[in-house]
Amino acid sequence: MSHTLVYVKGSNIVPNRAYGHTKEGNHFVETDQSSTSATQGDGGIYSNLEDLAKWDRALESHALLSDEEMRPALTPAQVARGSNPVSYGFGWFLDPFEGHARMWHTGSTMGFRTVIERFTGERLTIVVLCNRTDLDPEKLALQDSRGFIQ
Repeated sequence: MSHTLVYVKGSNIVPNRAYGHTKEGNHFVETDQSSTSATQGDGGIYSNLEDLAKWDRALESHALLSDEEMRPALTPAQVARGSNPVSYGFGWFLDPFEGHARMWHTGSTMGFRTVIERFTGERLTIVVLCNRTDLDPEKLALQDSRGFIQ
C-alpha cells in the first residue's frame, strides 16, 4: 500500500490528494480538513482505491489478521445507535442488505464522505470516496450493488 499514509501536519505531505468541497447554492466551496477533523485515524488517513483494494484482499485472505483474529470483527454485539439497536462487530456494522451478509462502515469529515460495503458471501466490496458533501456514498454503493448480488 504505497499510496496510503497517516497525515501529520508539518511532518509529511499527501501527494496527489483530493480536497474536500461543500455545495453552497449553485457552486462548490473548498471545505478541507479542519484541525480537529484531520486527527490520526479520524480523517487523517489518506489512501486511494488501488490501495484500498489491496487492503480488502488482505482482509479476505487473512494476510493481516488470522481467521481467529478477524472473528470479533464479524461477531455482532448489540449496541444502541439512536433509538434503533444495530449489530456492530469490532469496527464494522454487520447487517444484511436484501438478505445478503454485509459488513460496512462510513466515514465523513469536512468536505468528504465515504463508505465501504463488503458482501462477504459474494466476495464483493464496494468503496465510494466522495470529496464533496452533496453526495450520498451509501446510497450510491447500495444502488450499484444490486447488479452484482443475486
